[in-house]
Amino acid sequence: MGIINKTYRSSADYSPLLDCSQSGGLKSALYGRGFTLVELLLVIVIIALAAAVAAPNIGSGNQTASLNAAAREISSALRFARGHALTHRKEAVVMLNLEDNSYQITDRSKKYKVAKDIAVSLDVAQSQIIDQDHGGVRFFSDGSSTGGRITLEIGENKRQIDINWLTGQVEIDDY
Repeated sequence: MGIINKTYRSSADYSPLLDCSQSGGLKSALYGRGFTLVELLLVIVIIALAAAVAAPNIGSGNQTASLNAAAREISSALRFARGHALTHRKEAVVMLNLEDNSYQITDRSKKYKVAKDIAVSLDVAQSQIIDQDHGGVRFFSDGSSTGGRITLEIGENKRQIDINWLTGQVEIDDY
């Protein structure tokens, strides 16, 4: 009499990858997965192209952020001066010094700086221009102003700060 050794498997124990009786078995399953060299190179080329497109935009984003921050700061100073003129019932002036990229508010000793790489230009009423490098915007006690425009420029990016002469309202516009 011979010994018959029979192993019974349940369906939970069955895995086609481990079944070596089928053609190829475990070896073909392991080697069939993966990527060819051509596929890997194609993915690397796509990533390189995406980086090349995104890189210049990241650099200009810093300039744009710097320009936007400067425009918001100057606008805030102008709005503060208008509010100061309204609440204290006396004129307030925001003076700009184009020579050293700075500005100052009436009754304040602090001088605020604008980044050196930002070009500042001033278009205001003739009465508010002191010389070619100094000028300002005057706000009156009723909220009106002498009006004008302050232009900030860095590279190809520009922001204009418009001051309405009648209402004293301050707005930032993309140019």
